[in-house]
Amino acid sequence: MLPETICAAGSPFWMPPNGSVHGLALDELMRWNLLAICVCFLGAHLWLILAVVWRRGAPRTTTTLRYSLLALLCLMYLWMAVTAQRLWARSRYAGPSPEAMQVEVVGEQFEWYFRYPGADAAFGSTRPDLVNAAEGNPLGLNPRDLSSRDDIVSSVLVLPAGREVDLRLRSIDVIHGLFIPGMRLKENAVPGLVLHVHFTPTTPGTYPILCSHVCGLGHARMQAVLSVVSPAEFDTWLASHSSAQMEPQSQ
Repeated sequence: MLPETICAAGSPFWMPPNGSVHGLALDELMRWNLLAICVCFLGAHLWLILAVVWRRGAPRTTTTLRYSLLALLCLMYLWMAVTAQRLWARSRYAGPSPEAMQVEVVGEQFEWYFRYPGADAAFGSTRPDLVNAAEGNPLGLNPRDLSSRDDIVSSVLVLPAGREVDLRLRSIDVIHGLFIPGMRLKENAVPGLVLHVHFTPTTPGTYPILCSHVCGLGHARMQAVLSVVSPAEFDTWLASHSSAQMEPQSQ
C-alpha cells in the first residue's frame, strides 16, 4: 500500500501537499528552522527592550547576557547546518539504487522535455544540428543511432508511484532550474553538464513543474506537469507511447 495518507497528513498547511519519500524529513527540518527564526526574532526585540530599560543598569549583567545569547545563537546555527547537511547528503550524495528508473529532463527556452530510454533501456545519442521542435525532434535525436529510435520524448513527466527515479538534467541553451514544489525537489539544468537528482514519488496526483531561474522573457510560462500514476497506469502509458517511435530519416 502506498503511504498516501501519511504524506498528506505530514505536510504543513503553509506548503503544498508532499508527494515524495524524502519530503517529510525536509518539511520537519523546515518547521524547526522557522521555529528557530521566530525565537531569534522575538529574542532580538526583547533584547532591544531590555537595552532601553537597563541603559543605566548593571553593565556586567548585560555583558554576560549578551555573550550568552551570542553563544546560543552560534550553537543554533551549527545545529541547523549539521541537520541540513545530513539531509542533503542522504538525498543527494547517497546516489540512486541500481533499480531506479532513468528519465532525462531537458530545459530549453521556454519548455521542459522529458525523455525515456525505451525498451532497450539506453538513451540514444543526440546532435545539436538535428534539434527541430517543429518537425517533432525537439532534442535532436540521432535517427542513425538504433538506441534513439525507441526513445520516448514527452512534454509531461509521467512517473509510477512507489518507484525511485533518477533524473538526469541538461540544458540546450541557458541555465534553467527544475523545481517541483510538491516533490520538494530542485536542481539546475546547466548547458554542457549532466546533473543528477533522485527521489521516490509516493502519492498519485498532478504536480506543477516550474523553472526557478530567470531564463529569458518567457520565463514565467516555462511550466510543465508531473503526473504520478499507479504502476499499472504507467505501464499502459509507456506502452502507448512506445508505439510512436521515431522513424529513420535521411540526413
